[in-house]
Amino acid sequence: MADVAIEQLHPAAESEGRQKLRGWLNKRMKIRMTDGRTLIGTFLCTDKDRNVILGSCEEYVNPPEKECKEDPRVLGLAMVPGPHIVSIEVDMYSPSQAVL
Repeated sequence: MADVAIEQLHPAAESEGRQKLRGWLNKRMKIRMTDGRTLIGTFLCTDKDRNVILGSCEEYVNPPEKECKEDPRVLGLAMVPGPHIVSIEVDMYSPSQAVL
């Protein structure tokens, strides 16, 4: 009976989605929101409601790709509600910002 409970808590194989999320941990991520804002930060976690926690997060009111450059607003640790997320881009090739 105890073996069944342990297997349910720690399945041998993770789902493909869970593996992808694990690969995104500590990667830089750009999130576009329904109100037009863009948040860029380090992916720390998510939950079943699709909320995302970003560390070292910066907020841009205008998309950072536009010609008119704006200074970002530094948010630090930010929780992004899942229903407000339009798109997510993950930078898989550059290391996350080093914490000193």
